[in-house]
Amino acid sequence: MSSSTSLYQRRRAATPEEIEAIPWMHSLLPRERERAIAALQVTPACAGEYVCHAGRSVTYWLGLIDGLLKMSADNADGLTMTFTGVPPGGWFGEGTCIKREPYRYNIQALRKSLVAGIPLDTFQWLLDNSLGFNRFIMNQLNERLGQFIAAREIDRMSNPDVRVARSLAALFNPVLFPGGGSVLRITQQELAYLVGLSRQRVNEALATLENHGAIQVEYGGLRVMDLKALREARFHAAKRPALSAREVHGA
Repeated sequence: MSSSTSLYQRRRAATPEEIEAIPWMHSLLPRERERAIAALQVTPACAGEYVCHAGRSVTYWLGLIDGLLKMSADNADGLTMTFTGVPPGGWFGEGTCIKREPYRYNIQALRKSLVAGIPLDTFQWLLDNSLGFNRFIMNQLNERLGQFIAAREIDRMSNPDVRVARSLAALFNPVLFPGGGSVLRITQQELAYLVGLSRQRVNEALATLENHGAIQVEYGGLRVMDLKALREARFHAAKRPALSAREVHGA
């Protein structure tokens, strides 16, 4: 794979195994599933490559089969605000597709990833013809609202342990990311990019969460031991200095 070619140029048909890993496919009737599979494309993305850019018109509804993506936007001061990460099994941009408006955020691959998508016209056809697909999208939008409210809260938090805990909990949402399981393959640097903290701060926070039994750090990732503890983020670590603007956005 070469980053000199575009995502569109690298596209190909999905394999049967990749199709089975797509959660909403199982909600379709045979005729609907046949049409969706015929339109489905997958494409590899290099680490650091942008899957979509703020301001560009939407052409596909997108999801992630393998890898890790970051959803973010740049503010007027040139600082990047990260909304969320997208682990395997996650699909995003349904609101943008429904309204047929330009993207308001950037999606960037944090590592080598495999992205799937169906054309906007196919997405709209499924909305018009599939009850199962409509239910899936309705659940997505409902969970997405809660996700972005939580992301806004996280962005205002000055306690790094709470920021990391709540950000990790968001990556284990069973509705938005049904294929996640209890293990997340992620490096500390990748998590730092998602949380918006320095790697050192993230490392300290992970140690606190592990000491409280909420997670278990493993080689190449981490295992969630107590998802409720991550969501509630009631940790009583030693008081640390408030985060500076550089630490919050420096990752």
